[in-house]
Amino acid sequence: MGTERPAPKVGIQQSSATFGMDLFAFLNELQANNNRPWFNANKERYAASVRAPALEFIRNMVPRIRRVSKHLTADDRGVGGSLMRVHRDIRFSPDKTPYKTNVGIQFRHSAGRDVHAPGLYVHIEPDDVFVAMGMWRPEPAAQRRIRAKLHTEQGRWRRLINAKRFREHFTLAGGTLKTAPRGYRADHPLIEDLRRTDYLAIADLSPAAVVSSEFEEVVATHLRTGAVFMRFLCEAVGHPF
Repeated sequence: MGTERPAPKVGIQQSSATFGMDLFAFLNELQANNNRPWFNANKERYAASVRAPALEFIRNMVPRIRRVSKHLTADDRGVGGSLMRVHRDIRFSPDKTPYKTNVGIQFRHSAGRDVHAPGLYVHIEPDDVFVAMGMWRPEPAAQRRIRAKLHTEQGRWRRLINAKRFREHFTLAGGTLKTAPRGYRADHPLIEDLRRTDYLAIADLSPAAVVSSEFEEVVATHLRTGAVFMRFLCEAVGHPF
């Protein structure tokens, strides 16, 4: 499978839902006014339109996630939980804009810190909405274990990523090496996947899905569909699923 993601669908229709149209209105305005004075003047809007519905979404996902895996966490704490902070870390970035203009929600694996274990991620931005699962930049030891599992379970991996339902939902994405990783031939049957530096399955959604009353179930359906992918990765790095 390739690494290109299809363009997200557009068009928003309001319905009874956790998130409302004011979410996108706020994010659009933040993109145009990414500075501390504007944000400080609009903190109440952020709390009402972004933070509160995001925490409600996380709470609503708890039973849905537990039905798939008891090892994924849905944490509705305002700080340090599943909702990623709105402040950007600008210490080492040439981009000094202080705020993220998207909503990021991580359902982490209980065995991992931050992104160092397979997990589920929901990204909400006016022009880019997607669900992602898997591992971003696995540490060297984990990367070696994933590649070893790909090598020894080639048939299982092919069946997993080529399954009709999986392909209908997901595209594999992320960075790749320019050459074969150490210890593997350039003509290995799975060389494209062995060269990956990220193991991510991404499903693009429309903004309309976010403001739909079915959004939680849409995300849960993707998690159920991608569970085989998550299980493979968890087994590879030694975590239960």
